[in-house]
Amino acid sequence: MISSSALHAEVHSFNGLGISPNILDILAKLNFTTPTPIQYRAIPEGVAGKDVVGVAQTGTGKTLAFGIPLLQRLAGGTGRGLILVPTRELALQVDETLAKIARPLGLRTTVFIGGASMGMQISSLRRDPHVIIATPGRLLDHLAQKTIKLDMVEVLILDEADRMLDMGFWPQVKKIIAVAPTERQTMLFSATLSKDIMQLATQHMKLPLRIEVAPAGTTVEKVSQEFFVVRKEDKGRLLEKILSDYTGSTLVFSRTKHGAKRIMRTIASMGHTAAEIHGNRSLSQRREALEGFKNGKYRVLVATDIASRGIDVKGIELVLNYDLPMDTADYVHRIGRTARAGAEGHAISFAEPHQKREIRDIEHLIRKTVPISVLPALPPARAAQPYVNDDRPRRFSRPQPGGYTPRGGSGFGSRPRRSAHSRTPSRGPRRFSR
Repeated sequence: MISSSALHAEVHSFNGLGISPNILDILAKLNFTTPTPIQYRAIPEGVAGKDVVGVAQTGTGKTLAFGIPLLQRLAGGTGRGLILVPTRELALQVDETLAKIARPLGLRTTVFIGGASMGMQISSLRRDPHVIIATPGRLLDHLAQKTIKLDMVEVLILDEADRMLDMGFWPQVKKIIAVAPTERQTMLFSATLSKDIMQLATQHMKLPLRIEVAPAGTTVEKVSQEFFVVRKEDKGRLLEKILSDYTGSTLVFSRTKHGAKRIMRTIASMGHTAAEIHGNRSLSQRREALEGFKNGKYRVLVATDIASRGIDVKGIELVLNYDLPMDTADYVHRIGRTARAGAEGHAISFAEPHQKREIRDIEHLIRKTVPISVLPALPPARAAQPYVNDDRPRRFSRPQPGGYTPRGGSGFGSRPRRSAHSRTPSRGPRRFSR
């Protein structure tokens, strides 16, 4: 693998990176004037068609680092692009970012994620999308049902590769790579580089150029950090004190799904608008919570680590680790939700007295000593809130193919035909034109 040294802090523009004039015009209209270090280094190599392994921390603009080369290539040709991401939230975030550039170019994107309608996703294939952003499991569902083909994929992107590895998606990713064309451009982006990721890059990429702009454990430049050592029973009172001292939008992290629900109820009882986002929430509930947090409907969003890399919201004033993460590496990704794109932000973490080792592990990861503040005077304890079970068991079933019989086609897939028992009559297969 070819190695490239880290970039020094310099101010550059998007001009001179090989970006086409029409995309430069779109970037200017979006007020994107200065590329981040990973964008400055990766875009020219991606535009040149090279395989790239990009290493950069969360919040450093990796989406445009691979998105601009991808869209420029597709705008000038007939191929298609496939982006694999670990979580639903990240898939929607990537789609939102790319759509701002893709739509003015006449390029269409679609998202394949679990929890969403298979039928709607199949319908989106009829619009002949140029880019699919997908989680590995849902894409494999489509491949198994033969509702999609990957024979026109010219660019394959693996975003947050280390997270996909941590979440156990590696076998699925390898299955998808195995059915993708061998003649393609591959770009892999990750916050860390493990042995497994390096092995995949060596086996499935062609002389990838490694671009590393920040070593693992590097925190966002303008985020200030603060720790409190607090007893478990006093966390709620300290949370109340902090939410009264900081008035801006706040992202609170819980270690568990049930803890997130309990924390959200506690915050709501304090009079703050709050929502929760975790694995027990449906896709529509998670989207409503995230959109409400973005537009100010909710001041506080309580999340598990499912959101540590899947939330891109401007202006988050405070990230609060109510619980320290199970995986120390997630600390960096959590606090990276604030101080994004050069803005300033603050991160506060609660550590219980027995968690001194976890604090040392975080210090070792970020290579600095974290400041531990003296506990302030805490408000009096609140009366216990009555428990309301609003998560009654619901019966979920995997969407069935409904009698789909795949037929012909090329590109991402073909329009399937329903059986004679389906409600909607078939209009025949749709073939993608080059």
